[in-house]
Amino acid sequence: MTIDMVPPGLIMIVAALLIALTRGTVRTAIVLAAPLLTLWAVFQVPDGVSLSAPFLGYNIELIEGSSVRRLFATVFSIMAFAGGLYSFRTARGVELAAAFAYAGGSIGVAFSGDLISFFLFWEWMAIFSTIVILSGGSAAARAAAFRYALVHFLGGVILMVGIAALYVQTGSVDVAAMKATDFASWMVLIGILINAAAPPLSSWLPDAYPESSPTGMVFLSAYTTKTAVLALILLFPGEKVLVFVGLYMAVYGIMYALLENDARRILAYSIVNQVGFMVTGIGIGTEMAINGAAAHAFAHIIYKALLLMSAGVVLHRTGKSRCTDLGGLFRTMPITAFCGIIGALAISGVPLTSGFTTKTMISEAAALEHLPVVWFILAAASAGVFLHAGIKFPWFVFFQKDSGMRPKDAPWNMGLAMALLSALCILLGVYPEPLYAMLPYPTDFHAYKGYKLVFYLQLLLFSGLAFFLLLPLMRRTRTVCLDTDWIYRKGGKAVGGALTRVISSGYQGASAAVQGFLGKGQATISGLVGHERRLGSSWAIGTSVLWVLVLLVGYAVIYTLR
Repeated sequence: MTIDMVPPGLIMIVAALLIALTRGTVRTAIVLAAPLLTLWAVFQVPDGVSLSAPFLGYNIELIEGSSVRRLFATVFSIMAFAGGLYSFRTARGVELAAAFAYAGGSIGVAFSGDLISFFLFWEWMAIFSTIVILSGGSAAARAAAFRYALVHFLGGVILMVGIAALYVQTGSVDVAAMKATDFASWMVLIGILINAAAPPLSSWLPDAYPESSPTGMVFLSAYTTKTAVLALILLFPGEKVLVFVGLYMAVYGIMYALLENDARRILAYSIVNQVGFMVTGIGIGTEMAINGAAAHAFAHIIYKALLLMSAGVVLHRTGKSRCTDLGGLFRTMPITAFCGIIGALAISGVPLTSGFTTKTMISEAAALEHLPVVWFILAAASAGVFLHAGIKFPWFVFFQKDSGMRPKDAPWNMGLAMALLSALCILLGVYPEPLYAMLPYPTDFHAYKGYKLVFYLQLLLFSGLAFFLLLPLMRRTRTVCLDTDWIYRKGGKAVGGALTRVISSGYQGASAAVQGFLGKGQATISGLVGHERRLGSSWAIGTSVLWVLVLLVGYAVIYTLR
């Protein structure tokens, strides 16, 4: 086996082990070198299956290359490098190791050619992403990690049931496009959608991610939901139900982000919103739409990580993340503010940023397929993105009132990581051709056409005007937003309490019955063998001899019959 045949994800997993075992300069070198080595290995993967192995009687395909697989593995590797650079001076060793193992699992999923290795890497991701959340260190982080693990355990079980049923039906475990037409395919689809933060379980993401550390959330934002997007592209392209799911996610994320007070929860809801754009594109299913979903996933990982890095520096320096506690930080944190604004412009789809050159592909696909309602909702969602992430986040964190805080700007490594991602946001906005060349289908798409520029600039300008006109209504208070998880969390608590009472009552009833039965049995036995009782009294010698004779005769008869 040569180096180009080593699964790229395995490099990250081995690096995770080494990170856990080393300290100081050696650990830093591994953190920075491993993603670059992985990126090199990604580009060595050819199209088709290049590594397979027997496993439990199946032939699993550990490396299957294609343009879309390499695209996602590339951005996963870039994100691991940027995240490592951002976090190596402040993150705990266990968090860094878990984050790299988590990234390795995502890359493993990207290149899995069969559903068995796909599932194993999928669950590997769930385990180590839970550890990343636990590394937040607080009681809230531990509780959130437990809830996160339960949701992803449920998703894993559903996915496993679907894969098993699919194998029984078809005799194949290959990763191949399918339609949700029967029990098996629906189970696979639902299992993947849970990881994508689709309804009705979307709330696991804003519930868990903001409880992680400032560095941990940067890694979390990149992998779980985008790996699910890749899985949908590979397995369910053109599945029409995804259009409705994606539109719901796009609107849901905006509504809650506008209501939120916590900066990191705003950005967490924004992840759901942006994944909704991608899921909608996959549901449309044309070459343009699939290209748009893949390109937008690539751009989203970069600008979302940039926004979370900016918010993470604020949390790291001030210990605060609520909008009501922040403001005026641009005075002493100009680098963090500038990079945060670049990320905000990119996520809003402002021309000359990566969000514009990728998001417009999905809208264009909806227009070409004559889906006016879909196009209109995506346009409205784009305006909403500018409201909650493009303006609200930087305005309330870095401007608005003077909070009186004068924290230092980002440490050099965090500033360098933000500068790298800022440059990529601008580069992909000005010169998107290298990204377009990596897409699954050839394209001659041109984002910078006059009517598109005019429309999006008008949309963004009117959204910005609406924000400042409605600013008194946009100001946040110390409130808590109830999400859909309230239903099953409160409902689950009520059901659990009712079950506990029923089980307790049943146990008490059964215990009383058993005790009564044992009491009667004890009384009966006492009546037979107690002192001066029937079996406890002395027998005459003749009676004893008679019983011995009966037993001997019985034994002789049984032995003869044998």
